[in-house]
Amino acid sequence: MVQSSLATKSQSFDLVKSEIEQTIKQAESSLERFQENRERGEDLQNCVDFINQLRGIFILVELRGGTLLCQEAVTMANDVPVGANDDKNILLTTLNSALFILRRYVEYYHQQREDHPELLLPVINDLREARREKPYPESCFFDVDVKERPDFCAGMTLQAFDGNEADYEIMARRMRLTFQVALLGILRDRNDVVNKKLIGRASRGFARLCQGAPMGQMWCLVGIVADTMLDRAMVFTKARKRMFMRIEKYAREVVYVGKVATGKDAPDSLIRDLVYLLYRSGSANPEVTQVLSAYHLAPADFPDSMLEAHARRLYGPGSDVLKSLSEALQDELNQLKDKLDIIERGIEPDLAELSSIADALERLANTLVMLDLNKLASVSREEAGKLRSWEEESRLPGDDELYRLADSVLGIEDAVMQIVTRGITSETDALASGGRKREESVYLREALYVVADEARGALTLAKRAITAFIESDYDKLHLANLPATLHSIWGGLQMVNDPGAAGVLERVAASIQERLLDAKEAPAAQVLEALADALTSLEYYIENIGKSEDRNVDLLKLAESSLDDVGL
Repeated sequence: MVQSSLATKSQSFDLVKSEIEQTIKQAESSLERFQENRERGEDLQNCVDFINQLRGIFILVELRGGTLLCQEAVTMANDVPVGANDDKNILLTTLNSALFILRRYVEYYHQQREDHPELLLPVINDLREARREKPYPESCFFDVDVKERPDFCAGMTLQAFDGNEADYEIMARRMRLTFQVALLGILRDRNDVVNKKLIGRASRGFARLCQGAPMGQMWCLVGIVADTMLDRAMVFTKARKRMFMRIEKYAREVVYVGKVATGKDAPDSLIRDLVYLLYRSGSANPEVTQVLSAYHLAPADFPDSMLEAHARRLYGPGSDVLKSLSEALQDELNQLKDKLDIIERGIEPDLAELSSIADALERLANTLVMLDLNKLASVSREEAGKLRSWEEESRLPGDDELYRLADSVLGIEDAVMQIVTRGITSETDALASGGRKREESVYLREALYVVADEARGALTLAKRAITAFIESDYDKLHLANLPATLHSIWGGLQMVNDPGAAGVLERVAASIQERLLDAKEAPAAQVLEALADALTSLEYYIENIGKSEDRNVDLLKLAESSLDDVGL
């Protein structure tokens, strides 16, 4: 019965596909004419009529995403007055982009025979944001009733919090700071893996503080979502960033209002967004299937990884196109490098080769300009100009001049190779600016990898040693070699010029020596928790060492805050 329905839907679409495409073209043409002459109100009205016509067709063929997009587009077009000034340019540009994406989605549906309205949600929200309207949540097309809620904490092992009111406040502040560091990393597009781990850690901390209270259920669900996003490598979209910003409000309430804040329920809309992420993950992990089965759901057949891949096809050139483009540019650069190698070796040097290399660099510059990689094009043109001047002076370049030319060509090649992963973006173009940073030295990078690997091993050893120390009823033999091991890593961090991390590590080593090894009494639970938090924050920080992105110093502050809270 379902197959028959899908077949009927596809047949209905095939009957009207050509009409849809023609109507989109007419809407685009009417909008283009209005943009050229904004006193022609009939062109704007024609555009609105064509979009309304599209909306009616999409309702008939049951394309939910297309229907909602046309509805938002009509509302936006009605907000544009005849004779619109430049302040309405953003509305017109967004409307134009929406029609373009709609045309591509029609082709996508014709090829895939599957309607995934979630793919159109970003452009629908662009239309709403351009009108200063609240964007739709990611679960906009997700139909589930979350009023009846299962026990989200059922599968979690949460240690009861037995501290006094002061300890409660200290832990609440520390967990909120942990969540804020993660949120800041998410908003700045820093290491996703670390951010997800931090959210999971903060969520479990808040779940402990809220244990038995209604708000604890939300924090348990947030922890499951963070773990699932980490396991399935799910990305932080704009909608997901907004959701975690919303969750931070409840962390703030626990800190400033106290235990009273844990007594209220999280809103249904937030629970629906979180459950949707579990559904969209496609994960079959027990904790995920337990939540989904409570709502009579199974993991999505079209998981987040597939959704992301299809979105790339819809909104920009696919990875195959980028790869082909990168390979074509690399072929041209390889020919350039061969010619430079001949000149450098002095094998039958010919001044005519300088002109040939300059021509190749200028052709490359023209290609880069077409790709809107203007900084890279400027570097290519500048080097071509130098080659022309050497030819006019009837001389071959000196060693230093030749090395600078080769370095520029290698810099362009490095950027071209990264088109595949970065895309044709301003970040790719920015790789051309200035000389290579010290951090880009191959030898320093290798040293960073070695230090990071050793540091990760030492911190893992430290956490295991402390766990063994606790489980053996505080047998200090488990900690005997720990300060010396951590001190050796301190030296490595100093060597790669990271005094901040070295300083925190030195504090941790000193605390272990003074409060665990030298102390006669058993350490307080709060001290052990603070040390564990500090070691974990250091571990997450070290994950960034050796990578191209900036190190997250907020993680060092988080480690220091954990130590400060208990006077370590």
